[in-house]
Amino acid sequence: MIKIDSSKIEEFNQQNQNQHNHSFEFLCTELISQGIDIESILTNLITFQVAVPSWALGSGGTRFGRFPIGGEPRNLEEKIEDVGLIHALNNSSGAVSLHIPWDIPKDSQAIKDLAAEYNLVFDAVNSNTFQDQVDQEYSYKYGSLSHTSKQVREQAVAHNKDVIKFGEELGSKALTVWLADGSNFPGQQNFREALNRTKDSLTEIYDSLPSDWRLLIEYKPFEPNFYSMVIPDWGTSFMLASKIGDRAKTLVDLGHHLPNTNIEQIVAILLNENKLGGFHFNDSKYADDDLTTGSIKPYQLFLIFNELIDESLNHNEVFESTAWMIDASHNVKDPLEDLIQSLEAINQAYAKALLINRLALKQARDNNDPVKAQELLQTAFQTDVRPLLREARLRKQAALDPLGAYRYFEVRKQLIAKRGTDTVATGL
Repeated sequence: MIKIDSSKIEEFNQQNQNQHNHSFEFLCTELISQGIDIESILTNLITFQVAVPSWALGSGGTRFGRFPIGGEPRNLEEKIEDVGLIHALNNSSGAVSLHIPWDIPKDSQAIKDLAAEYNLVFDAVNSNTFQDQVDQEYSYKYGSLSHTSKQVREQAVAHNKDVIKFGEELGSKALTVWLADGSNFPGQQNFREALNRTKDSLTEIYDSLPSDWRLLIEYKPFEPNFYSMVIPDWGTSFMLASKIGDRAKTLVDLGHHLPNTNIEQIVAILLNENKLGGFHFNDSKYADDDLTTGSIKPYQLFLIFNELIDESLNHNEVFESTAWMIDASHNVKDPLEDLIQSLEAINQAYAKALLINRLALKQARDNNDPVKAQELLQTAFQTDVRPLLREARLRKQAALDPLGAYRYFEVRKQLIAKRGTDTVATGL
């Protein structure tokens, strides 16, 4: 078991302590002059946690190839170990999101105990009916929950029920369903019948949920089917969730939109209707690129958090009821470094959104002053909040610079020494 001792992190932090103190004091002086409550922001940053997906701890792939990095986790236990390493460095990734059947726990209690050693819990569990498994009876080639065959639909529903069972054993409280169901050619599928079959299947799954669980319905405009997807957009997901029940919600994957879609408005509408279930954070240039969060559109990420902290909302209630998860494929990066970068970008967007003068923004909107409203947002966005993030990490015994610490401790080198150069993790 590889662990990063807190004393080593403290020793690493001491190397950068003076520089941090200077930059933090400088930022505090500026923010205090603006009437900003720094301690309140730090409290929010300290408590905010984002789940790391078990499927994204190995080197990511493309449709054409995969390039292993070495030291990849060979089983669920080692995946938890990797998440624990990241969490030790940033103390903001304290949850794991499992994908079944890639990561079926053989002994759920032992897995829970191992996770607890790293101060980790389990977030939403994810089902997989977008590919055939070795031992399954029927193929999902032409769909799963929407399939014309009742036997195939029953098999897909049964799988989701099994995922719920595993999630219950681990302490999860939500099931995420993403469907690859759709068609590649005009005429191949009856749109309405496929949608109605999907609704019936999801309803059966929903009815089997524990009373304190939520069903998170994901959507995607294309891929793997390129003519139609049964759940192609947030509106279809929202409609299904509305018909299925109060605890059925929409999951927003930032990459699952056509170019230039106004995702922050989608988030606002879902919040307004109490149907925002959670996020899969990533970034994209063209569509579902699964790039590092914040690497392409950091301003969009900031605008999404702006909606999440709207003055009309109960901030704490929204954040407690939302599933925060990463979903990325890092085919040319060390996956752990990529995840550290994503978590930093998410926290930066959150911190910047917390700086917005909400009263002034409301007045600008009420007065129909778009210039003032834009200036208020851009002033917050352009503020360098990294000293705030470093201070929050320092207060919770994490590394001032998680990525720098990861390289300083040569974590990847340690993983390769333990696991070898030829391991390939399950997942993307």
